[in-house]
Amino acid sequence: MMKKISTENAPKAIGPYSQGIVMDKILLTSGQIPADPDTGAIVGSDITEQAEQVMKNLGGILEAAGVTYEDTVKTTCFLANMEDFAAFNAVYEKYFTGKPARSCVAVKTLPKNVLCEVEAIAYLK
Repeated sequence: MMKKISTENAPKAIGPYSQGIVMDKILLTSGQIPADPDTGAIVGSDITEQAEQVMKNLGGILEAAGVTYEDTVKTTCFLANMEDFAAFNAVYEKYFTGKPARSCVAVKTLPKNVLCEVEAIAYLK
């Protein structure tokens, strides 16, 4: 059985998708960008500020599904510029202290020309 996750603590979907889906004991989140959940405006002008907002948005979805960053088993991180890798990691490691499996790639363009986007897979206990 699938259950859609929807929360006011993360930006509303800007397309035909859900913030997250729970299947059995697995949460799959949609990619989160640094958008303010209340206004939809992009937060921050550098990678550190934007990564902080992305992590907060992911946290809102994780919480709505009843899990935490510690329950995350895999993330996929998208960066607009791989030169931001170290600064992004400095923010990322504050949240994902359990060190889930991860892929991190640079892409040509992200939605709304943001600097990073992250999606997660978590295990529901």
